[in-house]
Amino acid sequence: MKVIEVRNLRKRYHRHVAVEDVSFEVAEGEIFGVLGPNGAGKTTTVECVAGLRVPDSGTVRVAGHDPHRERDGLRRVLGVQLQSAALPDKIKVWEALDLYASFYPGCADWSELMERVGLGAVRDTAFAKLSGGQRQRLSVALALVGRPRVAVLDELTTGLDPQARRDTWELVEQVRDSGVTIVLVTHFMEEADRLCDRIALIDRGRVVATDTPAGLIARVDGKQRLRFRPSAPVDDEVLLALPEVREVTRSGEQLTVSGTGNLAQAVTLALARHQIIPADLRIEQASLDDAFLALTGRKLS
Repeated sequence: MKVIEVRNLRKRYHRHVAVEDVSFEVAEGEIFGVLGPNGAGKTTTVECVAGLRVPDSGTVRVAGHDPHRERDGLRRVLGVQLQSAALPDKIKVWEALDLYASFYPGCADWSELMERVGLGAVRDTAFAKLSGGQRQRLSVALALVGRPRVAVLDELTTGLDPQARRDTWELVEQVRDSGVTIVLVTHFMEEADRLCDRIALIDRGRVVATDTPAGLIARVDGKQRLRFRPSAPVDDEVLLALPEVREVTRSGEQLTVSGTGNLAQAVTLALARHQIIPADLRIEQASLDDAFLALTGRKLS
């Protein structure tokens, strides 16, 4: 079931066209990623979805509601965490949740929600004293306090250290598992690959492709690469004889074997038959960055 429909969305600021003919659909229950470089038009797109910007043309529907004309209906189904959102420095965690809960007639139990997102231990801490990860958890809780069907999370992990980022990813997965559809705006490839069921790649205000992470990567090339140092000399022909192998190149002691299919297993078994160990073995495959490069002609990051 479609919970968000965006058709031919266009938005410009003076002479700058931020979004040009963007269309996509989000199914209920999925994590839908909006992925692209900074300045691609991602935030403008979701601000139109959230009713914070009025599009110049095109249509947006969230659970059947027009975000611009049906704000009361939208507020009942949509929760939003924006990258630019901020709270007063002195407001405490529980105060922020209590305040936001007062905006909704059928709000969640904010005290229980606070515990669920891991903020119980800092309930009396002022916003200014929260860590980056704690602030993001509070942002997610505030987006959920109205019991929304859909949550928009914009650049949720920007500025977080690796551990806080992974903790936040786990929280996003927990939110989806609770039945909330998520629109995740990000420029982090690893984040999109880990979390998203489907992704819209946006570049220069346009959607260049929409697919699953695996589907986008498959559009690039099925080629894989193995890099290793053989424990003993190996003839290239031993590896090129394998149907999975397309190319063998050397750089000093290191070999790079390119191919398709179950390449790693085929190569390691062939080496084992010759009693050769592939030291420092690395397996490299196409990534979302490769997909973006192939589709747009430039790197995502």
